[in-house]
Amino acid sequence: MVICTKVEVKIMCGIVGYIGNEQAAPILLDGLEKLEYRGYDSAGIAVYDGTKVATLKSKGRLKVLSELSHDGATLPGTVGIGHTRWATHGSPSDVNAHPHFNKEESIVVVHNGIIENYLKLKKKLEKKGYEFISETDTEVIAHLLDYYYKGNPLEAITKIMHRMEGSYALGIIFKDHPEELYAVRKDSPLIVGHTENGNIIASDVPAVLKYTRDVYFIENEEIVRMTDSTMEFFTVDEEPIEKESTRIDWDINAAEKGGFEHFMLKEMYEQPKAILDTFSPRIKGDDIVIEELKMSDDEIRAIKKIMIVACGSANHTGMTSKYIFEGLARIPVEVDLASEFRYRNPILEEGTLVIVVSQSGETADSLAALREAQARGAKVLGIVNVVGSSIAREADNVMYTWAGPEIAVATTKAYSSQLIALYLLAMKFAHARGTLDDAGLKEMLEDLQKLPEQVELLLNNKNKIQKFANRYLAAKDVFFIGRGIDYAISMEGSLKLKEISYIHSEAYAAGELKHGTISLIEEGTLVAAVLTQEDLYKKMISNMEEVRTRGAFVMAVTNEGNTDVERVADYVIYIPETNRYFANSLAIIPLQLFGYYVSVGRGCDVDKPRNLAKSVTVE
Repeated sequence: MVICTKVEVKIMCGIVGYIGNEQAAPILLDGLEKLEYRGYDSAGIAVYDGTKVATLKSKGRLKVLSELSHDGATLPGTVGIGHTRWATHGSPSDVNAHPHFNKEESIVVVHNGIIENYLKLKKKLEKKGYEFISETDTEVIAHLLDYYYKGNPLEAITKIMHRMEGSYALGIIFKDHPEELYAVRKDSPLIVGHTENGNIIASDVPAVLKYTRDVYFIENEEIVRMTDSTMEFFTVDEEPIEKESTRIDWDINAAEKGGFEHFMLKEMYEQPKAILDTFSPRIKGDDIVIEELKMSDDEIRAIKKIMIVACGSANHTGMTSKYIFEGLARIPVEVDLASEFRYRNPILEEGTLVIVVSQSGETADSLAALREAQARGAKVLGIVNVVGSSIAREADNVMYTWAGPEIAVATTKAYSSQLIALYLLAMKFAHARGTLDDAGLKEMLEDLQKLPEQVELLLNNKNKIQKFANRYLAAKDVFFIGRGIDYAISMEGSLKLKEISYIHSEAYAAGELKHGTISLIEEGTLVAAVLTQEDLYKKMISNMEEVRTRGAFVMAVTNEGNTDVERVADYVIYIPETNRYFANSLAIIPLQLFGYYVSVGRGCDVDKPRNLAKSVTVE
């Protein structure tokens, strides 16, 4: 068995807080368990016990902290904050774990984000006699609060907000205000909500579903002051503001494993439902109605260019939809990595629609790209899964993917839902522009409605794929090839394998093999070939022959009836016939399963692969 080692270079955290009439520690630990996908190199909690703020923190998974605290029993008190860490400044250790506090331990802070000017602030504080025990940027926040605190917590918080640069979501306790809990946000996600017996804060929805369905999404530079029964909101200038709550209708059981070995496997099996939930409310007879889109046919016809901006798997859905928008609606499409969008000085002419795709709606690069596009005068459409998220709120128009909570870091059902949303958009745009007639739209909708059943059929072949995957547990390199939409599928298949199994894997446009890539093929190399596009079959078969003659073992994913592939492939997975534009939704399923079973066989942490986070909320 291959042992998967851990490298300590990470990027994100989760925070939770509670104030009320119940013991805080068990609630904090429960919330952190739901947020552990956001970071798992250390964890800690702080609880006010009536006389002091007691803290407990440890390196390692949350279970270590749970054991040390006897599931929270050793930390009595009804107000507290907790944190699960993904290190940015300072290596994973007990001392670098959150919460952090001032010298007297009278001010305690948990933090998600990065304080970009923390070194400057640290030097300033050291000159004033402050001493630091950790390597983190968060400890600066605790000491900075101490410096400005003169008895009024709100005043101290606003002062540090004016001086900190970067991103942060904070939970703060002041010892001499034990009846209050403070939360602050700037460019890092944060929600708050009323529970039956108090109030709660968290980085993400799954942490609060057990306690409340009505939440407030905190906007940039907003402050929340909570007691056991009240909740007040303020601007950075201490001005009171009114906010409306958002109802979260997710099934609480959707955030639990439900008998599956891993969240990823559970979420793969939820794909038929996620696909159905995303398209079924939008199909009205033989038409597509996307109520929250709020775009008229005239507005759609006025679009001259589409730019799709996203990261990771969401970017791959953009690559797929480029072929669909251009093929169906005849609108030119550019696909950009969100992390590069701002830095290439993009040209956004009049009539350009920017589509930002993000599961969480909080991805830092995608959010920055959205703001850059708007600053340049472009209209932005957000495609997101989380209702009320930053991208959903800030985009000019929004379309939700209703996949429900996705816990595994490697996306499956959210990716599939994003594809469906983009299919619907492309068909709607094509129909509005007259490039897809009524009959054509009806036929495509009929094929779309078959996808859930077809996906379920493919998922039921998991045992066959597992047996094949077990042959490649020791693979060092795997290559994925395809043409057209199949190239986009190959990119996602390759990403799934590399991110959860740690095997080097790359995707290539098959026509580029002779331009260098084929030199990497040697005896026994696994090449996964995707060929679902009928007009490209012959070219792909030629490419498969090229690699096979050089010693490659070829796995093929193709449509039922394309038996010609068997003469050039060593292992073939057939997918049901569908509209050529929907092939990604089916072809990706065996590739997801292959990546999953390779990871399981290698003993890797499937749900929480090393160095990765569910949503990257810092750059």
